[in-house]
Amino acid sequence: MSLTYVPPSHRLIQQSELIKQGAEARVYLLSEHLPAPEIYWPPSSSSSAPRTTSDSQPIPTSGPPATSHPESSHGSHLHSHSHAHAHAHAHVVGSPHHAHPTGASLPSHTHSHSHTHPAHPARTPTSLILKHRFPKTYRHPHLDLSLTRTRLSFEARALARAQRAGVSVPKVLWVDPAQGLLGLEKVEGWSVREILGGGAEGEVEAHEGEEEGEEEIERGPAEGSLHEEGGLVEDEAESEGMQKLKQLGVTQEHLMKSMGAALASLHLTTIIHGDLTTSNMMVRLTPGSSEPYEVVLIDFGLASTAQYAENYAVDLYVLERAFASTHPASEGLYAGVLEAYSQGLGEKKWKPIEQKLKEVRLRGRKRDMTG
Repeated sequence: MSLTYVPPSHRLIQQSELIKQGAEARVYLLSEHLPAPEIYWPPSSSSSAPRTTSDSQPIPTSGPPATSHPESSHGSHLHSHSHAHAHAHAHVVGSPHHAHPTGASLPSHTHSHSHTHPAHPARTPTSLILKHRFPKTYRHPHLDLSLTRTRLSFEARALARAQRAGVSVPKVLWVDPAQGLLGLEKVEGWSVREILGGGAEGEVEAHEGEEEGEEEIERGPAEGSLHEEGGLVEDEAESEGMQKLKQLGVTQEHLMKSMGAALASLHLTTIIHGDLTTSNMMVRLTPGSSEPYEVVLIDFGLASTAQYAENYAVDLYVLERAFASTHPASEGLYAGVLEAYSQGLGEKKWKPIEQKLKEVRLRGRKRDMTG
């Protein structure tokens, strides 16, 4: 019987549900990703001295192992047990998902030495958003692979850099540039689009703003969008997210200030989002913290770095146009976003961006008039 090797990233996709189809990427939801417990190789029986648990090398439990960190002092030990799958290059940030390739249980003791391992806490399944940049047949294979690796790696680095700077973004949990797969934390909550009454977009955490003509996978009608008789109605009721926020004493004005502060924090890292819309901002409740909620920026597929004031102004203008088109009744709220943004940046950095924003607006109006 012949066995076909399936890369770990493809295995994750097979277990996931497609929720968005775009020209550049597909987005999947993996509802239950159960992190595996850490497993340590027991010390060799030929060892002359006993080793403690901390001396043992943690071994990935996925089929093909994740690449070890450069600073690991046991890299050769890890490689010796994974030679059969040396071509796999998925880097797992966290815990892998599958059983050890040998399929054998690993004892916690050797023939001559026993070691006590600390008990692991109960592990709760988590949900992942998988973004797969699939191969493009219209591009040369080498060029396609190079572009995919570059774009995916930059997106992952931008998210990691933003998180280190204190910006609320999804955690990066899986990076496989060779297979074009990025695994992210699923942000629980509501998009700002939903809260302001722009309507739900399904799994908005996985919004792929970079693709034209992207297709949302049908996931059933939104709650409250149908009469019991089945007739379509316009949902004028306040969104669930807004109701929750009001119960916590949060108004739309407070939300706008939080959005502006989040954008200021992002731009202070010199990262340009590239696709700022109310769909790419999530509101997540944070019980037990000083603030009842936080604004989480998502979908960094078009992110870049820049130092010029005009780059930041264009980022803000994209969001301004999103307010005008998606929330025409809430367009006045955008002034609150800019006010909080300017306070977050400081007057010295805000002044040149403000001037460039006026110029960008003027160019946008001219394009609208001339077509």
